[in-house]
Amino acid sequence: MQVTDFLKKHYKHFNAASLIDAAEGYKTHLNNGGKMLVTLAGAMSTAELGIILAEMIRQDKIHAISCTGANLEEDIFNLVAHDFYERVPHYRELSAADEEELLSRHLNRVTDTCIPEEEAMRRLEHVVLKYWENADKAGEAYFPHEFFYQILLSGELEQYYQIDPKNSWMLEAAKKNLPIICPGWEDSTLGNIYAGHVISGDIKNVHTMKTGIQYMMELAEWYTQTAKEESTIGFFQIGGGIAGDFPICVVPMLHQDLQREGVPLWGYFAQISDSTTSYGSYSGAVPNEKITWGKLGKETPKYMIESDATIVAPLVFAIVLDM
Repeated sequence: MQVTDFLKKHYKHFNAASLIDAAEGYKTHLNNGGKMLVTLAGAMSTAELGIILAEMIRQDKIHAISCTGANLEEDIFNLVAHDFYERVPHYRELSAADEEELLSRHLNRVTDTCIPEEEAMRRLEHVVLKYWENADKAGEAYFPHEFFYQILLSGELEQYYQIDPKNSWMLEAAKKNLPIICPGWEDSTLGNIYAGHVISGDIKNVHTMKTGIQYMMELAEWYTQTAKEESTIGFFQIGGGIAGDFPICVVPMLHQDLQREGVPLWGYFAQISDSTTSYGSYSGAVPNEKITWGKLGKETPKYMIESDATIVAPLVFAIVLDM
């Protein structure tokens, strides 16, 4: 039995039914000529969502991505250092002393998975620093993802690959030059490393790395041009946080701050979140709240799946891919 057939047979009610509805809505949106922006919060790359996300990109089911700096870099960490990762299935039982022991071995824990500092972070730093310094000396400036695209397409990291490269969503995105928005990149391992190299003087101009404001300007241009092509743009949000909060605001910005007319609202919205609706919890806010902010309309198809994204997202994508 195919994954889709199984899901449609057994997923009939509650969050299970919402999963089916969101996936079918995603397919309908694409079949009607729409485009889709997907947002990645949390540690989806370390959760190896890239296995199916890369296939979604290959099959043109995703047309832009907004993600945290962590998701941007951790897909590449996984690409070049997968064999050195350590899984800690009993992570709930770890004591403070156990955590210090992991630190002493240079293993940085993300829930049940430890990222090896030397093989992942330092290995990538040695390569990326060269690209940063070359751009700095040439008076050039690029976005964080553009530096990664340059590195991945150069083939310089191929000698370190430890997974099948078709399972790296960043590599697949680089091949297609997929639009990526990475708000708050400074809040990432390489963001910290970049700041350190600016402080130490290795990089002279802090603006060699383009900023979040420039990312919003880039997104505004992409949204406007894509909408001009008579394509409605959907918004599939995995988790909450800045990866989702930042890009969804481009529509009210175009309307309210730039006073542009004829710019469509988001044409589809779905969110996977385990954050409960509470006082001021944006990540747990129901989709209708976004109507009041000029992001969605009352007719916009809206879906909320209150569950674990590492479980739900691959299942939604499997339906979209007709698996």
